[in-house]
Amino acid sequence: MIDVNRQGEVWVFAEQHNGELQDVPIELMSKARRLADTLGVKLAAVLLCNGVKELSTKLFQYGADKVYLVEHRSLGHYQANSYTKVMYDLIHKYQPQIVLYGATTTGRDLAPRIASAIKAGLTADCTDLQIGDHTTVADKKLHKNLLFQIRPAFGGNIIATIINHDRWPQMATVREGVMPMPEPDVKRVGVIVEEKVKISKQDLPLKILEEHKRPKKVNLKAARIIVAGGAGVGSKENFKLVWDLANCLGAAPAASRAAVDLGFIDHDHQVGQTGTTVRPSLYIAVGISGAIQHQAGMNQSQKIVAINSDPNAPIFQVAHYKIVGDLNDVVPKMIKAIKEKTV
Repeated sequence: MIDVNRQGEVWVFAEQHNGELQDVPIELMSKARRLADTLGVKLAAVLLCNGVKELSTKLFQYGADKVYLVEHRSLGHYQANSYTKVMYDLIHKYQPQIVLYGATTTGRDLAPRIASAIKAGLTADCTDLQIGDHTTVADKKLHKNLLFQIRPAFGGNIIATIINHDRWPQMATVREGVMPMPEPDVKRVGVIVEEKVKISKQDLPLKILEEHKRPKKVNLKAARIIVAGGAGVGSKENFKLVWDLANCLGAAPAASRAAVDLGFIDHDHQVGQTGTTVRPSLYIAVGISGAIQHQAGMNQSQKIVAINSDPNAPIFQVAHYKIVGDLNDVVPKMIKAIKEKTV
């Protein structure tokens, strides 16, 4: 356990693949910047890479005061053992009070390994982070400036706030897309702290022969308009209504988990707690009941239009515009109206 009586920095693991900085650490910067300012400490990014030092400039532009740069030929591609060793050594040397990771494939693999190695806590798949005070029940002691780690729990049926007052650094993985992408400040600069590292053969038990990455069929996070269908659409054939409405609006087609599980559309299009988190200008929910797991992935949309035959559907609780009716009647009328207006 690392000493908790300190004023350490806030860190963001700057995930990169093939020399390209991923979106999630940039999204994390917006929240981490506010956390660091609230605590009155520096915000640092940790960049493990090989030959892409220039990514530090981008991290500064998005809010980092400092970048811990570790370059090594073995760090160009993610490997659990080597990345864990380097992060473990850095955390013990500089003792940050908060370390944040994206809840990506890499982050979900790396963060638990580090938490186990340093005997710290870890909260997975957070949707919000805040700084607050908490009095423990056992000793009535007030702990100030703790990281409140907020995430869905019990299958998404409640929102839980998790705190860790005695084992630091406080660590969390954060879902992609739940934090707004900050605007870069191209004039912003910071300090690069270059760290040297020794990686032995024992730290690299596996050898990467080839890397294959399947591109996603749709980029829901970048879509300004999304038309999503749920189990209420009825069938894969009837899901064509969702595609047709999306095409009319120049929107991205999406779906709830129930629709994906039924085979109406593939997982790349899934919105929700176990899919993609989105915040488009317009989100149209067609035949989606609106379970809290789905709402967690789309309730930050600027405008939400819900179409459902059930007037008590939970989706109406977050919708700005509510259409109670049979989607087989409503959607074709919408498509016709849009086409007539655009002719």
